[in-house]
Amino acid sequence: MSSVVSPVRPAPSDHGEPPLNIIEKTDEEILALANPLWRDLVKYSNEGKYGEFVRNFSNAFALAMNQVAVGHQFANSDLARNLSEDIDSLGIIRRGEHVTVLYRQRSTKKEGEWLGRLVLGYEDGQVRIFGASIF
Repeated sequence: MSSVVSPVRPAPSDHGEPPLNIIEKTDEEILALANPLWRDLVKYSNEGKYGEFVRNFSNAFALAMNQVAVGHQFANSDLARNLSEDIDSLGIIRRGEHVTVLYRQRSTKKEGEWLGRLVLGYEDGQVRIFGASIF
């Protein structure tokens, strides 16, 4: 997963409503949005399905992803292809118009734990991924 984050300011709706801001959601609401997105990233990383892996990325983040580098990661990284579905959310950080959800991530082949990071915000009225990485 990449650690590039390109914030995009949400546009106001056609009805004159203020733009949506994810930081206004409760922790429970954020986790209800974030957990399925993280699980999808884990699933499609394990399966090496690049197209499915990036389907919920913001436009800027998707453009910033280097398909060759991601393809290499899928093909050659034991961690990226063997992520456990057993995760724990560690916390949420709110900043500007984005939230960062931190996860404890494990591998099915490597011992130990990794820190997963998922950055979410709104783009065109939908929650999108603005950054994702495992350290």
